[in-house]
Amino acid sequence: MNITLISDTHGDHRQMAIAGGDMLIHAGDVSLKGTEEEVKDFLDWFSNQPHTYKIMVAGNHDWLFERRNSEYIQNLIPENIIYLNDSGIHIEGFNIWGSPIQPTFFNWAFNRNRGSEINSHWDLIPLNTDILITHGPPNGILDKIEQGTHVGCEELSKRVNQIKPKLHVFGHIHEGYGVYNENNIIFVNAALLNVKYKYTNKPIVVNL
Repeated sequence: MNITLISDTHGDHRQMAIAGGDMLIHAGDVSLKGTEEEVKDFLDWFSNQPHTYKIMVAGNHDWLFERRNSEYIQNLIPENIIYLNDSGIHIEGFNIWGSPIQPTFFNWAFNRNRGSEINSHWDLIPLNTDILITHGPPNGILDKIEQGTHVGCEELSKRVNQIKPKLHVFGHIHEGYGVYNENNIIFVNAALLNVKYKYTNKPIVVNL
């Protein structure tokens, strides 16, 4: 399975030319302000990418996905896009789970307090998950901000260590872009915009 990973495009998606492949995953922050116009433009672009499977979660900028009900969102998403929100899907032998949740970060969408509140979401992740998509990173892995502080989720780290997925993709922390391997898990921070919201990073491709 050839998988292209992107995240944190914040409305700059049309600057990108992405080669085709088996699967394209976007780990959230498809928009800048989460307006309907922004989201619809992204969905039009995303649905026209040449990959066999196109999967996405929302991010903290994507207010539309949190403010509107599930019926509205279901009608908004094109048929060839898989939108995951604390939910999963099985594709060609891979169990895939996605969540937009991240630890409280200013007054943005999909915030949850660290501890039991956010852990209630991570407890939903099945133990047989092969590919995990979260908007935010686990603590200590590709999560360091400019000031040098690790801001990822401690509770998510614990759950990932229990599950041991083959791949964990996320974004949110633009400074953390890159790939890290540990305990046979491929961790990818796929944020394509840098900390100044300039398109500088390239999509990351992995093969499972």
